[in-house]
Amino acid sequence: MKEIKDLVTVNDYCRGLKLSALHPLVTIVDLSEGTWPKGKKVDAVRYHFYGVFLKQGQNCILKYGRQNYDYQDGTLVFIGPGQVVNISHIDPTSKPTGYALLFHPDLLRNTNLANNMDKRTFFSYDLHEALHLSQKERQIVLDCFDKIKYELSQGIDKHSKSLIVSNIDLFLNYCTRFYDRQFITRDTANLSVIEKFESSLNAYMKSAKDWGIPTVSYFAKELHLSPNYFGDLVKRETGRSALEFIQTKIIEVAKEKIFDPDKSLSEIAYELGFKYPQHFSRLFKKRVGHSPSEFRTLN
Repeated sequence: MKEIKDLVTVNDYCRGLKLSALHPLVTIVDLSEGTWPKGKKVDAVRYHFYGVFLKQGQNCILKYGRQNYDYQDGTLVFIGPGQVVNISHIDPTSKPTGYALLFHPDLLRNTNLANNMDKRTFFSYDLHEALHLSQKERQIVLDCFDKIKYELSQGIDKHSKSLIVSNIDLFLNYCTRFYDRQFITRDTANLSVIEKFESSLNAYMKSAKDWGIPTVSYFAKELHLSPNYFGDLVKRETGRSALEFIQTKIIEVAKEKIFDPDKSLSEIAYELGFKYPQHFSRLFKKRVGHSPSEFRTLN
């Protein structure tokens, strides 16, 4: 049975590398100063805080979700509370490299950043959806880390929390910009994903009666992407959310079926994957402005 170790505090992570946290709720770690733990082997760790890892050096393999991810020099990986990372393959004789920013949700309480963390969807991306940095971007990241570390190294006063959180917010704003750049520079690959999504959605709608209403998570899994990364990609490429994209297709197919006078509206709802006809009617009226029966009468 897989043994999972819970990392509840940022110091739990630091102790595992024989290091100390600079603050109970937040720290910057130079991984090269630590060593991997020996003794009882743990298969995986579950994070109860946010972690951002900057890779430096050559060999570093993490396993999260469906696959190993060998990420390259100058790559950022984001891990959010509740996520589990497989570490059973780590060689304890190897040397850790890179830097880590670790911060607990409690640090963000009663701050504007706490209210905006749900917009930082990259904390729930899979590892193979990591952020690949240019040399210039990497230096900006290191500068942000230095500013946070500077505040942590000063005596704690009434300004410390606000300055630390502000610098974390600034860093995450840069990460949002860098991810936008990455989506743009991978435009060809992204368009291929959209084409596959459309094709898969068209095929799905032909058998929706057996499978139920199509969901964003279903197509993300089909395309081997995390739901949030998939949703962000679709939004950037089409201007619509993945859910809006799916609902538009449902309405498009529904309109075609409504033109068939031999089919009842309940029958059409079931063919579209709806368990209850009233749910179909509610969505149709919301998107079209008329109920299915009104639309049939008008046409």
